Amino acid sequence: MQVILLQRIGRLGQMGDVVTVKDGFARNFLLPQGKAMRANKDNLAHFESRRAQLEATNLEQKKEAEAVAAKLEGKTFVTIRTAGDTGQLYGSVSTRDISDVVTEGGFTINRNQVLLDKPIKTLGVSEARVALHPEVIVTVKINVARSQDEADRQSRGEDVTMVREEKLDIETFQPEDGFEGGEAPQGERDDA
Repeated sequence: MQVILLQRIGRLGQMGDVVTVKDGFARNFLLPQGKAMRANKDNLAHFESRRAQLEATNLEQKKEAEAVAAKLEGKTFVTIRTAGDTGQLYGSVSTRDISDVVTEGGFTINRNQVLLDKPIKTLGVSEARVALHPEVIVTVKINVARSQDEADRQSRGEDVTMVREEKLDIETFQPEDGFEGGEAPQGERDDA
């Protein structure tokens, strides 16, 4: 299906491009979300008449996103989770969790704006990308820890996932030490 893009779509094209996409992608994503319209003669004429307005709106939204991006870039957000001794989480930190913690930090985003390659499943500091606008993407750090104290230690660069080996001093039985003179009594010797 051929569609006209109403905004920039990553790996697809810029605003105003006529691109060919799979029918399902167009019907289920691009058209319902208002990111594209079907490419036919009437829609092309309609788009050209509204092009200047769409570009002005896009530019205004981009400027607002850049202002927020300047404040958000490089910020660290802490999320507390339960985990095992090796640092493996009981569950994972998903895009919804990240959007919630960033929103609590004073920036309003939704989970569709968080770009994660894979869910975060271990303790530590990870990076997540946030798309404030199709052309404005910032990186934030997500500090996943078991407690606030542990989060502070991780932010200083300390690895809290290391399992500390506890050395046990095991006393071994020395039969010579149990008797005076260092020998076992006469009746208890094996060589007799």
